[in-house]
This record gives sequence, C-alpha cells and structure tokens, in this order.
Amino acid sequence: MANNCSKLKKIVPLVLITAFFMLIVVGCGGNIGQNEQDKAGVDGREEKIVIKYAHDHQVVSPHNQSAHKFKELVEARTNGKVEVQVYPAQQLGSSREMIESAQIGNIEVILLASAKFGGFDQRLTIVDLPFLFPNYDMVWKVLDGPLGRELLDGLEEIGLKGVAWYADDFKQFTNIKEIRKPDDFKGQKIRVMEAPVIIEQFKAWGANPVPIDFAEVYNALQQKVVDGQENPFQSLVDMKFYEVQDYIIVSDHGYLPYLLVFSKAWYDRLDPDLQKILWEAGLEAAEYQKALCLKAREDSIKKLEQEGRNTFIYLTDEEKQAFAEASKPVYEKFKEQIGAD
Repeated sequence: MANNCSKLKKIVPLVLITAFFMLIVVGCGGNIGQNEQDKAGVDGREEKIVIKYAHDHQVVSPHNQSAHKFKELVEARTNGKVEVQVYPAQQLGSSREMIESAQIGNIEVILLASAKFGGFDQRLTIVDLPFLFPNYDMVWKVLDGPLGRELLDGLEEIGLKGVAWYADDFKQFTNIKEIRKPDDFKGQKIRVMEAPVIIEQFKAWGANPVPIDFAEVYNALQQKVVDGQENPFQSLVDMKFYEVQDYIIVSDHGYLPYLLVFSKAWYDRLDPDLQKILWEAGLEAAEYQKALCLKAREDSIKKLEQEGRNTFIYLTDEEKQAFAEASKPVYEKFKEQIGAD
C-alpha cells in the first residue's frame, strides 16, 4: 500500500492533487453545514425540541406539580414546538447521577434539594446549617436575595445553570426511640443525604450518619439498617417513612430548599428567545410551588395524626436551643469554606 501511494505521488498531476484537496474541503464543509443545521434545529426551533425534566419526588408531591406547571407554561408559550417530559421519583437515576447527567447535557432540567449539590459546590452547604433559618420569612429573604442569587450563579462553574430556589419545608426527626436532646442520638445510625454539613451535623450530636439515597430510605428504615432520619412532613407521608418509625420529633431544625437547574451545555446552545421562555417559566413555577408546599405541610400533619401510628414529640424552645448549641462545631468547621459572615 505504501509503494502504491508513492507511485501515485509521482504520476498524479498537480491538478488532480488539487482536486483531491478540494474534495476534502467540500466534505468538511458539508459536515460543518450539517452541524449548523443541527444547531438551527434547536435555536431556530425548526423541529420539536424534547426536554427531559427529572426530580426525586413522588407524583403527588408539590415538586411534581411544579414540574408540570413548568411543562404547561413552556409548551403553551412555544406553541407546542417544545415538549417537556417529566420524570419523577428518580426514574432517571439517583440524585448524583441526575446532577452528573445534567452536567454533560444528557438531562436538560433537574429539581433536587440544594444539599444534593453540596458535594459538587461546597458554597451551597451554607443553607444546610442547622437552625440557620428561624422562620419562612427569613428563608425567602435570604434565598431570593443577593446571597441566594450568588449561590445560584456559582453553579456555572460546575456546568449548571441555577435558575431558582424552590420550596420544600423545615425538617423533622423520625426515630425508633424518643429524641429530646443531642445525647439521645449517641450510638445511633441516622440516614442522611450525601451532604457535608448534614453529615457533620449528626456527628456533632453524637450519631453515626449513614448516607443513603432517597429512594432507598424506606427499606433502610424497615430493615433496621438505620434507626432514624430527617425530612419534612410531606416526605414522611409521600415516601411512607412514618410506617417504619415510631416517633416523629417536631424540631424544625433546618430548612430544606430545592434548586431548579438547567444543563449549561444544553442551555447555552438555545436561541435567546427560547432561553427567556424557559427561564421565566422556571421562576413562575417556583412561586406556584411555594404555596403548594405550605399546604402540603398542613395536609401531611393531618394525615399523620389520622393514621395514629406515631408518637409526636414537640421540642420546646429550650430543647431546640440545646441542639443549636451542640451545632456550633459544625459552623466552625465550615466557616473557612463558606465565609464567616
């Protein structure tokens, strides 16, 4: 083959060599044209665009309802040229897998607890600090303010576009035994999210934190792999955690915000008009979801009381203060990473 090529170089006229290179250029040009056409199919909306929207909550949850509100708004404002497919309940993978898929553009939109992003962007862990928010007003004053926007914008550094903070609720403890003070956690295995601050929080209270994916928590509780966990009321009901726990300890010890995030690799390729539609739909669905979450808290408490399976323990202000005091080492540990302010 090498000899044949050598002979060709000697006998093929210059004009044919030129023609050969012309064919290469034309061929490359054809590919470039196809790439531009593919991009126009997104930007110019010449063909239907399908968006995968994934989250970790059940079909009945406010999170899923807000996903469908986003779908409704986007499809209406694009006259059906964009189709949003909603995948609830971790149908497209674990929280970590969804985040990683969004980073490379395999999933376009995800809605997950901000704590799930802590392993990717340490700055987000600030909102997971125990007893940081005393009430709902303070939650939204911070998250919808300059700090909240700064944290969202920082996600671009890890290949994501932070659109908006979404609601969930304050977290409560559930356990196989009565919990009233930090020492009551000593020696216990407690399920936690894979979130640095939350892991350190339970260590500070004397527990052994065990990271377990949200979809696996029920089985872990049922099989006594762990003794307890923390979650908002609506998750206790939607995921049926109350069925395999004896006590519900009403502590409101930390707020669990969610993040609506776009894949940056995907979003940056879109036509500016479509970007605007998607962004505004994300913001509107966030406001819609806040009211749903407040109602879900009330409905979930009623459901739990009607079921009558669990003993409710309401921590007093003094008992909450004891947990807050025991949490000071957590603040110290993360002070350098998230800033003393």
